Amino acid sequence: MDIEQRWKKAQEKTEVIRGRIKALPTFASTRVSYIFLAESVLNEGNTIVRRGRVLIEKPLILLPEDLPQFEGFSFEEDLNIEQGAMQMFFLMRGIRFPSLKYNNTVETLDLDELSLSKSVEKYKKVLEKKENVSTALVVGPEDCWQFSLLLYMASLIGRCAKSDIVNIIDRFKTF
Repeated sequence: MDIEQRWKKAQEKTEVIRGRIKALPTFASTRVSYIFLAESVLNEGNTIVRRGRVLIEKPLILLPEDLPQFEGFSFEEDLNIEQGAMQMFFLMRGIRFPSLKYNNTVETLDLDELSLSKSVEKYKKVLEKKENVSTALVVGPEDCWQFSLLLYMASLIGRCAKSDIVNIIDRFKTF
């Protein structure tokens, strides 16, 4: 499967079950925790559970014209795609990530011997019980998990766009 097919697959099949409640700060870096669930390709009926964090460095709308950097997403290892090719892929499609750097750290990678729907319910309950409103629960295809996470990050940043603009204007008023 080529990069274009993976991107489309992620767009069609990524679902944010439970997103981060708190908005991203306008002028600071943020660690966004996630639990990513996907049907196992190798062990039918089981679920791949990927827990991690993405460090989004200063997710401002107004940034220099540099291309974003994606670290820890295993594009080269898993998909045999170089960093520059990823940047060009997004650029050619008019997709702009309003930050210079996204650094993903996968903390755990487990196999849950439950179906995807049962795993979703399990992790929803775990997050609710802990009253965890900062960890996202995202479902998508395992073979393009990187794109699913980037789609979620972009939706977070887009959700904050209006308040970021207000905060930027307020900051300029103080000068």
